[in-house]
Amino acid sequence: MSATTSEVGQRVRRMDAEQLPAGKHELHGPGHFAGLYSAENIAGTEFVFGATFVILGASFVDVLIGLAVGNALAVLSFRFLTTPIAVQTRMSVYTYLSRIAGGVTTKLFNGVNALVFAIISAAMITVSATAFRIVLDFPAQEQAYPTSVGFIVLAVVFGSVAVLVAAFGFNALAEFASTCGPWLVVMFATGGMALIPAVTEEVTGSTVLGGWGDFITVGESSIFTGQTPDGAAGISLLGIIGYSWAANSFAHTGLVDMSLLRYAKKSSYGYTSATGMFLGHYMAWVAAGFMGAAAAAIVQTSITVIEPGQVAFQALGYAGLAVVVVGGWTTANANLYRAGLAGQGVFPRFSRKKMTLIIGVVVLVASVFPFVYRGYLNLVTYAGITIVPVGGILFAEHYLLRRFGMTRYWARYKGVTNAPALLAWGITLGLAAAAVATGVMPVYFAFVPAFLLSMVLYVLFARAMGAAQRYPEGEEEDRVLAEEVEALHAEQAEAAPTDVDTTDRRPLTRALLVVWLVDLAVIVVMGLVVLFASPDVDTYEANRTAFWWVAAVGTVVYFVAAYSRLRLRKAHATRVLAEHGVEDPAGHAAQAA
Repeated sequence: MSATTSEVGQRVRRMDAEQLPAGKHELHGPGHFAGLYSAENIAGTEFVFGATFVILGASFVDVLIGLAVGNALAVLSFRFLTTPIAVQTRMSVYTYLSRIAGGVTTKLFNGVNALVFAIISAAMITVSATAFRIVLDFPAQEQAYPTSVGFIVLAVVFGSVAVLVAAFGFNALAEFASTCGPWLVVMFATGGMALIPAVTEEVTGSTVLGGWGDFITVGESSIFTGQTPDGAAGISLLGIIGYSWAANSFAHTGLVDMSLLRYAKKSSYGYTSATGMFLGHYMAWVAAGFMGAAAAAIVQTSITVIEPGQVAFQALGYAGLAVVVVGGWTTANANLYRAGLAGQGVFPRFSRKKMTLIIGVVVLVASVFPFVYRGYLNLVTYAGITIVPVGGILFAEHYLLRRFGMTRYWARYKGVTNAPALLAWGITLGLAAAAVATGVMPVYFAFVPAFLLSMVLYVLFARAMGAAQRYPEGEEEDRVLAEEVEALHAEQAEAAPTDVDTTDRRPLTRALLVVWLVDLAVIVVMGLVVLFASPDVDTYEANRTAFWWVAAVGTVVYFVAAYSRLRLRKAHATRVLAEHGVEDPAGHAAQAA
């Protein structure tokens, strides 16, 4: 056994860090995840989601209730499905699936993920390009296909930069993106405030919002009316709940966010997803609905074709264009990075950078077609239906096999392809597609039975094909593997001085924090002035113009202060760690920042 232990130990040390469980020294607190979820789920595409619910004919009360319920279900899914498995295994979804299902299933799953993340990235790039289009005065892209050579060039140039940054400079951009969350929240909230008086004047004849009753009346009369633009009956409350729950189904029920949440100290950190679900997928969607309807009326176009850049510009002026660009760019880069990782899982001989560049070509082509971002809600919904059955399979392997007296990792122990996983995934997809195509089941709830069906099918097939047997040699090897991984982590923890306090308490760093906090507060106050101190149209227009200036200057001040503070904190952490003998403190400094 000593020889076997030695061999396993050597193999562990040769493995890529992504293939190993996360160590205790790599774990983060709740603030880390709250920031990540808010930054990623408040982006330029929120303008698309807000407009989509208007186009679907949702009623205002149903939107307020349905988004609350649907996003609460999403948070609970993160908390009770994704995070417990991530914390118990400390593995990414890709590594865990590889250990359970082996090569073929893992390559298929990685391929699907690469495609999904590539299309999401393309949608983000297109959304960002709509902002630049306004600055450069290209015609609006109202068709499903591009109608302007200038727009095509713009999207390709913008996309090329995004791809190159994702391939070669992702860490720096990720650090920058982490500073954007508070600013994006303020921008969406105040953008809605800035256009509410315009909508109120159209409905009631006055720019003054009398109270909650007027707010509901305005929302029901001119925005979320309960009817589609062509007068048909709109989406139901159940549909709103389903769409908002399904929007992130690939991440929670499909367990894709195991890759992120494996670094959580506790399963309860799954609740931190609420920052993304309720600040992004609730507040921002409702605000975007108001902004979209008002902007469409101002520029005299239909909300079905108005671009996010136009909406943001009418609400926030040039600061709104920055919202679309920054929100779209940072989210596109994060998903390009994911697509590269997933693509590398399919073609391991290519590096992550090379795969990102290859997938980037697909992204560039897709980004010039406006239909990609306009169909974003359905895209993420169908992505969930495709990926979620794998989540059901992983859930069954993790919890149910042992509960029913079977062996986890049985296919790997037996040395066979996990045919039950392929069968459960394929059958579930086929039945789900048929149910949606024939109208038996609405698309927005199809991921729920897909998860349950794949789970049941996998248990039945696995019992019949070898999971009911015992594999003591394989289990012993995994026990030794776990011990060697723990030993490696102990060595890494000792080499990384996690007990060193790298907190930057210098006066300048604290002053910069105060600067951007006060700056955001000023923007909020000016938004409230537009909303509550505009008794007539002339005063409203003057206040809105003043707000645009405050938002523009405030945006510049915010990013100068926030990014300067980030650089100071990183430099301080690097210096402190270097003083304690850390040979390569960059990674630790990045964590500290």
